[in-house]
Amino acid sequence: MAQYYEAVGRRKESTARVRLMDGSGNFTVNEKEAVVYFPRVGDLNDILRSFDTVGQDAKKYDVTVKVMGGGVTGQTEAVRLG
Repeated sequence: MAQYYEAVGRRKESTARVRLMDGSGNFTVNEKEAVVYFPRVGDLNDILRSFDTVGQDAKKYDVTVKVMGGGVTGQTEAVRLG
């Protein structure tokens, strides 16, 4: 089993469990591709901006997320905080 880092992000009524591991840039949210789960313009860019903030390339990591509760904006922000 691969080593991973896990964090929990919470915003409004939403909770996201985010797992980050070395990989090839795969990003899944609730077993769907992130671009399918967050179709609104800017949502995925807001989430991926966290990698830029810490000086990392998002394509070096695989990210899996389980998010529940709240609406689209709350879920987006919970994932970003995770």
